[in-house]
Amino acid sequence: MTRRHFEDRGADYAQSRPTYPAELAAALADCVPRRDLAVDVGCGSGQLSVLLAEHFDRVQATDVSEDQLAHAAPHPRVSYSAGAAERLDIVEDGTVDLVTAAQAAHWFDLEPFYEEVRRVGRPGGAVALVTYGVMEITGPAKARIDRFYWEDIHDFWPPDRAKVETGYRDLPFPFEPIAMPALAIHRDWSVGKFMNYLTTWSAMKRAEAAGKGALKAKLHDDLAALIPEDETIGVTWPITVIAGRL
Repeated sequence: MTRRHFEDRGADYAQSRPTYPAELAAALADCVPRRDLAVDVGCGSGQLSVLLAEHFDRVQATDVSEDQLAHAAPHPRVSYSAGAAERLDIVEDGTVDLVTAAQAAHWFDLEPFYEEVRRVGRPGGAVALVTYGVMEITGPAKARIDRFYWEDIHDFWPPDRAKVETGYRDLPFPFEPIAMPALAIHRDWSVGKFMNYLTTWSAMKRAEAAGKGALKAKLHDDLAALIPEDETIGVTWPITVIAGRL
């Protein structure tokens, strides 16, 4: 079943995770001939769900975490419910035009998830797995943040995180491929905003549980020394979309 790493940080996730560009939802909508219903699996606090709702009549969004759903962004065309990716009881057979999983598929048991996708998907519809990769930093903070990610904190990531680092290249995907545009997320963040983002990492949660919270405090002090208060850290996440025809 879906691995659970974000069940108690819904507020942090909703406030501090980067949001997707509107172009992503538009590209996903362009994959399907009908736009009656999209299902966003592992929706977290609804970052992609609400964007899809601008293109679909209805969006059913589901996540295993009640806390994430409690902080989900409201939208009149989005319905949120708790549930696992491997059992999509929220929708009937053959009724879904698009199934998405954004920054979530690496936590799924993919074989039963794909079985559910085939069951609920409408012929001619699509499934899309979205991930944003390891952040790329510009400016004087780059070396310090890279060292924090790859050396200080890397051993605390759950093993499935490796699938994100490789851009989902090694995920099995038994569907006819659909070409997708190259996209990215970019933010210019203050040191404080960047540190808030780190609180959403499963690796940070595990490091703190292991008594290594000082790693984060040391990074904050180092960044505060590197970045003047009136300057920002440039952060870019490359987006990978693996899409296929149902």
